[in-house]
Amino acid sequence: MFSLESFSSRRPSRAFRTFFSLTLLGLAPSLGLAQSSSNLPDAPATQASPAKNNNPALGTVPVSELPTDKRQTKRILGVMPNYRAVSVDAIHPKSTATEKLKVATAESLDYSSFVFTGALAGISMAEDSYPEFRQGAVGYGRYYWHMFVDKADGNYLTIFVIPTLTREDPRYYTMGHGGFLKRTAYAFTRVLITPTDSGSNTLNLSEIVGKGAASGIANFYYPDEYRTWTKTGQRWEWQIYRDGATNIFREFWPDINAHVFHGKG
Repeated sequence: MFSLESFSSRRPSRAFRTFFSLTLLGLAPSLGLAQSSSNLPDAPATQASPAKNNNPALGTVPVSELPTDKRQTKRILGVMPNYRAVSVDAIHPKSTATEKLKVATAESLDYSSFVFTGALAGISMAEDSYPEFRQGAVGYGRYYWHMFVDKADGNYLTIFVIPTLTREDPRYYTMGHGGFLKRTAYAFTRVLITPTDSGSNTLNLSEIVGKGAASGIANFYYPDEYRTWTKTGQRWEWQIYRDGATNIFREFWPDINAHVFHGKG
């Protein structure tokens, strides 16, 4: 799944947070998602089927039989990878260690990752986010490999290493039902709550510990002034916030695809 990478080790600006919130709120009326609710479930209730399988998150319907506005696509707009998103009510196999490794690799080495990393490296260099990297071709190379390693570290730790040790399922299970505010809250809280491989809910150590470890590992290859506890904590905070925002986009992508792109996204 596509996700914004941090342009620096500073926390995201208030302008970015405001822009993202207004973008989602602007989509709500057009998608008919204005209804709100204060009752937030621990997991998509409609995906439970304990009588038919041992994992309530496995769902009950083959993906091919789902309507477009309930179906996640493997790519967003035909470009950005969306391998971690599970369609509403869809039947999916258990998340094994092998599958977690495959998804982490696909998210890290997909061709779009190289393209987007290149674009973000160029923007970061233009903003002189890390003056120590300098400018020119050599400076661009430094920005590029730092951002690429940041992304790969986070993916492998969050999708494969930690979930395998804790037996957590790192996929995002789309809620797909209810009002806009209810689904938005559900999506963002998935950075704190995740299913286990057996289907019960647990604290999302994969996200919290994985992103924290990735932020700490970055201290080995970033300049000295970005290795402080404060900078490490800001990187950690930004990655958690970014993943919460990405979950919100994942949640509403089937609706956007159906109503805006007519199933062609």
